[in-house]
Amino acid sequence: MIELIPAIDIINGQCVRLTKGDYDQKTVYGKPLDMALEFERIGYKRLHVVDLDGAKSKHIVNDAVLREITSSTNLVVDFGGGIKTNEDIEKAFAAGASMVTIGSIAVTNPDLFMGWLEQYGTDRMILGADVRHGKISINGWKEDSAEDLLPFLKKYVDAGVRNVLCTEISKDGTLAGPAIELYQEIMDAYPQLHLIASGGVSSLNDIIALNAAGIPAVVFGKAIYERKINLKELWDWQNA
Repeated sequence: MIELIPAIDIINGQCVRLTKGDYDQKTVYGKPLDMALEFERIGYKRLHVVDLDGAKSKHIVNDAVLREITSSTNLVVDFGGGIKTNEDIEKAFAAGASMVTIGSIAVTNPDLFMGWLEQYGTDRMILGADVRHGKISINGWKEDSAEDLLPFLKKYVDAGVRNVLCTEISKDGTLAGPAIELYQEIMDAYPQLHLIASGGVSSLNDIIALNAAGIPAVVFGKAIYERKINLKELWDWQNA
């Protein structure tokens, strides 16, 4: 059964959603802690938190919000956005993150990322592989790198990475449906991965389709806040 991971994206301490990563297409939905408490109340165990200020600023900004969530809930939180230095990753773990999602550094400073894999272990590291036009995007999706998706994944799979979060940027925040063919391509190449699909989820039917396709996990956000997905109904479906 697919693992369900609701998402909270943070700007200025508030829960927001962007469309295709565009900071000018922002909708504010309230306080992150209120959402986290609601997820936990229903029964969810995992939470994906993104510091969008951090992604844009290239250093962690909203670690206080992360600490508020982790100190007030028992959710297993993975945290990403702005983790560029040893100080950043230490700050994330000190604020209660169980795992961190690393994207840009895996592209721009692979030696540092490899060092983190050795220091913290592969269980605590999620490789962020956010894709636009087939290339890995970095720095809050402001830049496209020269890295092609599958070769990029291969060097880290060979290094022991098992957790990968893949966002199809053209789908993100659009409620247009997930990029199932892309995720199947990844799973066909690297079936050992715990792949977390992200982007475009608009309904329970989308998640049912991802589950049927054998995708191990899914992150979803905007569909929650726009009430396209009923969290209790989704939880009941998974636990039926």
